[in-house]
Amino acid sequence: MDYFPVFLKLKDQACLVVGAGEIATRKIELLARAGANITVIASEISPSVLSLQATHHLTLLQKPFSAEDVVEFRLVVSATNDEETNRLVAKTAGEKNIPVNVVDNPELCSFIFPAIIDRSPIIAAVSSGGAAPVLARLLRAKIETVIPPAYGQLASLADKFRDKVKQHIKQPAQRRIFWENILQGSVAELVFSGKNQQAEQQLEQTLLQQEQVTKLGEVYLVGAGPGAPDLLTFRALRLMQQADVVVYDRLVSPEILDLARRDAEKIYVGKQRQDHALPQESINTLLAHLAKAGKRVVRLKGGDPFIFGRGGEEIETLMQQGINFQVVPGITAASGCATYAGIPLTHRDHAQSCTFVTGHLKDNSINLNWTQLAAPNQTIVIYMGLVGLEKICQALIAHGSPNDLPIAIVQQGTTSNQKVVTGTLTTLPDLVARQDIKPPTLIIIGTVVTLHDKLNWFQASRPD
Repeated sequence: MDYFPVFLKLKDQACLVVGAGEIATRKIELLARAGANITVIASEISPSVLSLQATHHLTLLQKPFSAEDVVEFRLVVSATNDEETNRLVAKTAGEKNIPVNVVDNPELCSFIFPAIIDRSPIIAAVSSGGAAPVLARLLRAKIETVIPPAYGQLASLADKFRDKVKQHIKQPAQRRIFWENILQGSVAELVFSGKNQQAEQQLEQTLLQQEQVTKLGEVYLVGAGPGAPDLLTFRALRLMQQADVVVYDRLVSPEILDLARRDAEKIYVGKQRQDHALPQESINTLLAHLAKAGKRVVRLKGGDPFIFGRGGEEIETLMQQGINFQVVPGITAASGCATYAGIPLTHRDHAQSCTFVTGHLKDNSINLNWTQLAAPNQTIVIYMGLVGLEKICQALIAHGSPNDLPIAIVQQGTTSNQKVVTGTLTTLPDLVARQDIKPPTLIIIGTVVTLHDKLNWFQASRPD
């Protein structure tokens, strides 16, 4: 982050604005909305600033700015057209460790004004760090459309009941669940429809009916998709935001993990070849143990939980122990990587079926139905096949596949690190050996691979 986002409490705090033109007027109005006591220094005071004097109790000093003017201010804003004055304001405030903003000059700023979405007491802010202010305003406009003004009323209602809920529900985790249900349920809908009194009555009734017992937790098996964060489903994101614990795999990217609730406990249980952070049986037990402790647990798995994700084994354990769970499908690697590589898994002229298999080596061999896999007019997708690539190609050729059958390997598909290497059953092992290909990878076999060069939309759309 180039800037650390914070919210300052300026109520009854002394703030200085240097300049009194139209831009200064806008900054004065913003500071006044936050309750600041504002002093304005300028050689000329515009009518717009004069009109604000009585409303906001401004202290107006019509004089040139000097370094001695910066005293015990909470923050300083310079909004003049004079470069020398702006630099003096920035230098003087900086020497006194007072936050300073020089309008339209990020180089001289120690803080910047974001684009603000005001739903007081809910405040949201968007900033580009001064790089693209217009873009920040456009993003603010988009956010404005999805946050109705009534969210401020909803926040005020929550504040009114905050102490009462805290007294009634002692455990913080259960209190958080209570508020999540209130703020996403019928009470919120009553506020949004303008029925504030009914909303307050229903909140009161719900609180009185709240059982003071420790509730059994639950587990959400969530497919994290093939890698790109924006390929998560809405449900996956919602459950990640409310989970107390996130148990995640090696294939879950840091960008996706960062979308989980900030204060959630994160437990790594990733596996890679000959290096298991936690055996599968221990993972099953861990999920059950956490749920029994009253936790809401997201089991975050790369791709889809039910496609080579061992999700079935995990929910068997949960069912045996009577633990509530949900399964949230994800975009499996086969679909995501093939799509981003421009390789359709099925195509009228190339493949009428598609088979998913795992190329995981066991005892240095791969035990698959090679006769079936070598049949023509199909697409074969092989998960976890990088180490066994040469054996896979040899076995297919030995069972009747042509030597020149197209094959591709996709590294870290759907991400900025995606790399696609294409060849034939004869040539690909050597091509891969000469390149620094790293897991996770996916292998696609069939004549659909010939469409890669023509349909390679993702690679072609990326900047050099």
